[in-house]
Amino acid sequence: MTTRKLHLNAFLMSNGHHEAAWRLPESDPFVNHDAAYFTRLAQTAERGLLDSVFFADSPALMGNVGRRPASVLEPTVLLAAMATATSRIGLIATASTTYNDPYNLARRFASLDHISRGRAGWNIVTTATLDAARNFGLDDLPAHRERYERAAEFVDVARRLWDSWQDDAIVGDKSVGTWAVADRVKAIDHSGRHHRVRGPLNTARSPQGHPLLVQAGSSENGKEFAARHAEAIFTAQQTLADAQAFYRDVRTRAAGAGRDPDQLKILPGIVPVIGSTEREARELDAELDRLIVPEYARAQLARTLRLPPERLPLDAPLPPDLPAEDEIEGAKSRYTLIVELARSENLTVRQLIGRLGGGRGHRTFAGTPEQIADTIEHWFHSGAADGFNVMPAVLPSGLDAFVDHVVPLLQARGLFRTEYTGRTLRDHYGLPRPADRGPAPVLANGKAG
Repeated sequence: MTTRKLHLNAFLMSNGHHEAAWRLPESDPFVNHDAAYFTRLAQTAERGLLDSVFFADSPALMGNVGRRPASVLEPTVLLAAMATATSRIGLIATASTTYNDPYNLARRFASLDHISRGRAGWNIVTTATLDAARNFGLDDLPAHRERYERAAEFVDVARRLWDSWQDDAIVGDKSVGTWAVADRVKAIDHSGRHHRVRGPLNTARSPQGHPLLVQAGSSENGKEFAARHAEAIFTAQQTLADAQAFYRDVRTRAAGAGRDPDQLKILPGIVPVIGSTEREARELDAELDRLIVPEYARAQLARTLRLPPERLPLDAPLPPDLPAEDEIEGAKSRYTLIVELARSENLTVRQLIGRLGGGRGHRTFAGTPEQIADTIEHWFHSGAADGFNVMPAVLPSGLDAFVDHVVPLLQARGLFRTEYTGRTLRDHYGLPRPADRGPAPVLANGKAG
């Protein structure tokens, strides 16, 4: 029996992560607007004792609306509704540092942490799409490095806003008529390159102090940002060797930044297609792939590769003259993962879009519960992961199968909890509550001391 335990997060997406899941007979193509549906999924994840549920998000319409359910609810609003119907499961929402301001976003996540009694997490992204830039009055996507520089300052400001109230600021002393002690609520007076924020926040310090900080990006800038700021990382790795290299790299960077690497949890994505037999799992996987509309998928691949679709014949390999990663200002690491996958396995475009249909570059695995558990255990013990971002190909059935059949196997092997031992998301991840420091003093350069 091991003392180190897996961390499992459920990444929720309408009918499932496979782009054709909505076309299955069991699927309801209208659930993407149904808060009750997502609440039931969160309750299933909580029944399985998972650490958290997670929603991706972008401030732009993603892809062709004909391809898959494309209309999405704003995740912090949805998670606030889900918080009232759950009691332990963590609630993580994606929000962009490029197209938000620190004050409003810090307040939103502090509010979610209060509403959920300490279960909020923020997945920090810089947003890599031109469509999003144009929704905010920009003609072009800000440069990759500039987005990460803004993100670092943004997170610093958010932390200071969360600390602008001391834990003991609210006293509620009716006898003397003092609700809160004014000296325990301070402005932050931040003036930096990207942001000017007076503060203090108008929401008191929340149960976790700071929501759990999550990051999802594997470029050089992304890894450096994660090493300095993230407490959990959602990443996409196709092979054990690549996952091990990423795991070592980020932990080394974290140590170099003066952090304890054990306080950073690395969770690769896995897209399980589960059947009672291997044949059943492979048949479901094949059925999903048959339901992909090739022209929609090719158009999406062309957008990712920054090519016109006609340069991607379905039965030919990728063209040889693709740009290098350093020429890409969008999602650099995902671009490289897709190109390397196609090159290493000599895939045609048709084969590549089949491989990407389930998880957009995350590792897809079809098998029995035992085979899924074996894969998870092997990566966990091989220095490749602290846990997994579980991305069921089909929802709700895929999450039901994982909770009912894979989780018990992991528990029997001593790898996963058999009960919740804490109440907050930080408790689940074994991470400390940030100390009540109060607002940091402001230096001449506008940065916190």
